[in-house]
Amino acid sequence: MKPDIKNVNSKNIVDFIGAIFERRGGEEYLGEPVTMGQHMLQGATMAEQSKEPDDIIIGALLHDIGHFTSEFGTFSMEDKEDRYHEDAGAAVLEHFFPKVITDCCRYHVAAKRYLCATNPEYFQKLSAASVHSLNLQGGPMSETEIKEFERNPNLKKILTVRLYDDAGKIPNMDTPSFWHFAPLVQKMVDSHCSKENN
Repeated sequence: MKPDIKNVNSKNIVDFIGAIFERRGGEEYLGEPVTMGQHMLQGATMAEQSKEPDDIIIGALLHDIGHFTSEFGTFSMEDKEDRYHEDAGAAVLEHFFPKVITDCCRYHVAAKRYLCATNPEYFQKLSAASVHSLNLQGGPMSETEIKEFERNPNLKKILTVRLYDDAGKIPNMDTPSFWHFAPLVQKMVDSHCSKENN
């Protein structure tokens, strides 16, 4: 069931997302050795430790939010068709975040397909779960898809978030909770929404 976002606004979106992390963060992540919450918090923590810009940190934190919010539920290794979690997540984020954040969510699956098509070494590093989902998501991009994807002005940041996505699968890694990042998330929401209203 889709979450009820009718009453979500720029003042409570951070609490809304935080509640999702608390309620569902302990769920299994795609057959990986970490939970959904650990996966996203690891990516954000690595980005923060690497002194990445704010949009990369928040992009890594929220890129998989669609696994929580999708009416189709969470991916499993038994799936025989894609659940399009990237679109489900972007549909929630696009109301409150700048396009670069929404793009990092909407296109992180495309980024995997792109990197598999353009970098043979990348494919070799994918986990079994990532290979399984890749097959459901269309496999490596075609030449036409590559050219189209490369037109995205946020391409570099999308690919950077994708690499943090791939890295965030470390068992027992210590990370702060979502609330550590919450002030930065709110700052980004406030900045975006104030521009939208002007």
